[in-house]
Amino acid sequence: MTATLEATDLRKQFAIGRPAIDGVSFAVPAGEIVVLLGPSGCGKTTTLRCVAGLEHPTGGEIAIGGKVVSQPERGILVPPRARDLGMVFQSYAVWPHMTVRQNVVYPLKHRKISRTDASKKVDEVLALVGLSEYADRSVVALSGGQMQRVALARSMVYRPQLLLLDEPLSNLDAKLRLRLRDDLRVILKQTGMTALYVTHDQAEAVVLGDRIGVMRDGKLLQIGSPDEIYNRPADLFVANFTGATNELAGTLIARNGQFGTVDFGGGRCGEAALLQQLNPGDKVRIALRPENIAIGRQDGANSYTAGIVDRRYQGTQTVYDIDLFGHRLEALELGTAARHAIGVETPVCLPREACWAYRDQGPLSYD
Repeated sequence: MTATLEATDLRKQFAIGRPAIDGVSFAVPAGEIVVLLGPSGCGKTTTLRCVAGLEHPTGGEIAIGGKVVSQPERGILVPPRARDLGMVFQSYAVWPHMTVRQNVVYPLKHRKISRTDASKKVDEVLALVGLSEYADRSVVALSGGQMQRVALARSMVYRPQLLLLDEPLSNLDAKLRLRLRDDLRVILKQTGMTALYVTHDQAEAVVLGDRIGVMRDGKLLQIGSPDEIYNRPADLFVANFTGATNELAGTLIARNGQFGTVDFGGGRCGEAALLQQLNPGDKVRIALRPENIAIGRQDGANSYTAGIVDRRYQGTQTVYDIDLFGHRLEALELGTAARHAIGVETPVCLPREACWAYRDQGPLSYD
């Protein structure tokens, strides 16, 4: 039976350095997929390992299905085998000397299930992951994507109350990763399983997650739907990490509700959406996605002229480097033809709702 997961003020301190997890709180309702997203070393895998019981938290509480499984202050630490979890690792972790069916049935051998029922469960889960015709094939004869499907089937065959997935697609080549990414969400939703998924890949998080939690330096910066994370990032790091890689520095000189006027220097001003509490006189940084810069068009308050410095034709789209009043920005334009030549001046528009203003706290660091 699928269950809820709740982590409250979760902390993990290793012997030296800053905490690996620093006061992280979130909840995963039954049947929901929550993705923890962030760069290497942000604490996302340590969080997942604490939920699994493979790491011992130094503070906070973890509850699965309403039952507390970890609370160091009260000496509660339920071992991994008693938490009724399924886990899919980055490596395939299949037994190479077994067939697909033998790998998948293995977890059922230690449970009180008849051979007939076990065979039925294996058939059902192999059909779910698209491996029915490979049931009696040795796993070493499978592709990487198929082996990861075996690992997924093995983790789900006994219907655990919670499924944990630690970057399960990162060892696959790009084409397989895209295919299995799309299939994985369908599989999880068909089972109604509660899942906690860890990745550093923004596109993977957006496709798979009902909600995404962005982590940095052991802290959970924001958790929300993919739309909220993508279109209303809580701070400059979340915006930058999820693809708003362009930055412009300026000073907020006026505000009007959710928008403000920013002075970029040299007599140039523009309008931006205020996603933090900001006041006139505050130094700000504007985050802007490459795909939101309109080249060859002037429309609205943020219309300027920019120079095309470089371009990279990619078949279905072209990426341009533009010089906008001394700042080098990246702009992406869809289409199978590159429309703008290097060295020319062209109109550009930065839609004010796509320019997100945050308090300027200096250059970002991913360390």
